[in-house]
Amino acid sequence: MGSSPALFSDIGKKAKDLLTKDYNFNQKFSLSVVGATGLGLTATGLKRDQIFIGDINTLYKSGNTLVDVKVDTYSNVTTKVTVTDVLPRTKAAFSFRIPDNKSGKLDVQYLHPHAAIDSSIGLNPNPLLELSAAIGSKELSLGGEVGFDTASASFTKYNAGISLNKPDFSAALLLADKGQTLKASYIHYVDSVNGTTVAAELTHRFSSYQNNFTIGSSHSVDPFTVVKTRFSDEGKVAMLCQREWRPKSLVTFSAEYDSKAISAAPKLGLALALKP
Repeated sequence: MGSSPALFSDIGKKAKDLLTKDYNFNQKFSLSVVGATGLGLTATGLKRDQIFIGDINTLYKSGNTLVDVKVDTYSNVTTKVTVTDVLPRTKAAFSFRIPDNKSGKLDVQYLHPHAAIDSSIGLNPNPLLELSAAIGSKELSLGGEVGFDTASASFTKYNAGISLNKPDFSAALLLADKGQTLKASYIHYVDSVNGTTVAAELTHRFSSYQNNFTIGSSHSVDPFTVVKTRFSDEGKVAMLCQREWRPKSLVTFSAEYDSKAISAAPKLGLALALKP
């Protein structure tokens, strides 16, 4: 819904994406093929150190139903069936993983002009229950989430947050880790012409009185090339260069240097995503 508040899980997501999305310090390759009948196939391979893992993902869309099946290197088969508009403004998803017979889960999402609700329940004798809600508008929203484990009769999480969104900036404040961590994030769109954007995230842990921060930027060198930078108070400096060398096909180079580990070599990563 255009005027609905964002889901609670999206509070602070814009700044987090700028600081973390597409950074990869391994070797990654993916090939995606989309057919005219609504069937899509994606093969992904990832080399981490000396270990190679991969998966094949199949998507099929028909009407308001989307079927997603993924098979990974360890022969796990994950299936998710999503149906939109089951009821007005409502989306439901059923997922399970083979051979785990206790992995079944049902997710229901409801978007109202002034509220966004997301719920999840495990389909097993002792399910994990999760509920999140946000109220307000597209510009200003306030929300919270809670998780409850029926097996141990204990809360797994309870968090709260508030988000302010304007055309040129977005700010968020999150009370996370069961009230033990306070996170503040901010993203500012400096120049819409060349895509220059800056973001920052500050984290305070009440138990240890520890503060951490990360700042980053994104800039479009040309319509096909994006350069991102990131710096943290831990002394880590990272950069990313992403090039769309053909329509919807991306090559991404990432590097990170830890100034506090002088003897360690910088981390390098290369990702290639092909969409013929």
